[in-house]
Amino acid sequence: MNNRSKVINLSNVGDITLERSKLAKQIRMSFKPPSIIRVAVPMGVSFTEAQNFAISKESWLLKQIQRFSKSKINQIYKKCNLNSKNKLKEKSEAIISRVKYLADKYDFHYNKISTRIMKSRWGSCSYKNNISINLCASYLPDRQLDHIIMHELMHTRIKNHSRYFWSELHKIINDLNELKKELKENYYL
Repeated sequence: MNNRSKVINLSNVGDITLERSKLAKQIRMSFKPPSIIRVAVPMGVSFTEAQNFAISKESWLLKQIQRFSKSKINQIYKKCNLNSKNKLKEKSEAIISRVKYLADKYDFHYNKISTRIMKSRWGSCSYKNNISINLCASYLPDRQLDHIIMHELMHTRIKNHSRYFWSELHKIINDLNELKKELKENYYL
């Protein structure tokens, strides 16, 4: 333990990291599957108070953990992390091919395309228009993979998540709201 972080253990949940945050205005908890639980502790708030907060949220945490263990993304994680390099290379090539196809179809311009296993996002687009897609996305239904790719391609034109971004993306993906909801509820990272 140091004065910047502390790890506590709740018997039903497991380890929880309490971390001091200069940005946090209130105590906040986050859960990243499969088992990373973090509590942001604002300056001036004691670790004891943050620990009590975590204890008060134990039932919420248990629901999140159970939800993840039953979710489709849990199986995707397992597949993605256990597959051979040859299989992942095939998946990578298929994703890159799909990005190129959709970019050509909708006249998007990118710099580079890459794939990798990411634990916290499905994809990214840099300011230089380098697109990276999570290899685990290759295990999603095709419509979800296209949704993720189109989201990143749209960032080659609009570098934020403004109303304009969502409006433009909605013009290309008619069922965008349903896809976002399905991705969040069944496949969240």
